[in-house]
Order: sequence, then structure tokens, then C-alpha cells
Amino acid sequence: MSFSELFESGFQKRNEDHFASIVRVAMSDGIINDAEKTFLDRLATRLDITEADYKAILKDYKSHPINPPISYDIRLERLYDLARMVWADHIEGKKQVALLEKLCVGLGFNQDNVKYIADKALHLVHYEVNLEDFVEKMKHMNQ
Repeated sequence: MSFSELFESGFQKRNEDHFASIVRVAMSDGIINDAEKTFLDRLATRLDITEADYKAILKDYKSHPINPPISYDIRLERLYDLARMVWADHIEGKKQVALLEKLCVGLGFNQDNVKYIADKALHLVHYEVNLEDFVEKMKHMNQ
């Protein structure tokens, strides 16, 4: 196995684990609703999850480890991507916020702050800030 193949397989495994942790969050209430299904479909495409892997993860998502990013910057980068996807899927109002709050918990944010974090993230992506501005504004949201 070449070094690039090793890197690609490790990268793909992290994507699969990340996807499985988002599925776990979506399944936290026992069902995946239509909005969550649409979101998962788009996320799978972005993470290069094959159809076979998608089905396997849905069937056995609990077998994948939950690995929220340790780095706060990477956590914010994932939040940025997820918030943009939630916003782009036009999930309206309370459903939009509730989905992003679930995802914030899955990313490892403190549960006491997820309402504020989700609201701030959706506000920023609504105004189409770039990743760099998003990270900077999220880091300084309490100042």
C-alpha cells in the first residue's frame, strides 16, 4: 500500500466516522425525518461516502466511534460547513435551529451553549461570511 493510499484510507475512515456521528445525532430521537434525510444525503456526497457505506452506516451507526474534533478551530470549521448545509437545505425556523443544535452537541460543543452557538452560526451563514470570518466571529462571540 502506497503512502497516498494509506492517507486516503485514513481520511475516508475519519469521514465515515464523522458521518456516523452525525447519523447518531439525527437518530437521537429515534427517527430520521425528511429534513434530516435530505441533510444526510448531501453530507454523504460532500464526504465521499459511497452508497454502500451510507447504507451500512445507517444500519450500524453505533459501531463507529464518536470522535469530535479536539481542535477548537477544526470544530468551528465543521460547524461552518454543517451550518451552511442546514441553511442551504432551507430547513425552516425551529427545525433548522433544532437540527443544528443536535449537530453542535455531536461536534462536542458544551450542551449548555448549543442554542447560542447554533443561532450565531446560522446568523453568520445567512450573511454569507467566509470561513475565516466565521471562525473569528465565533471565537469572539462572548466579547
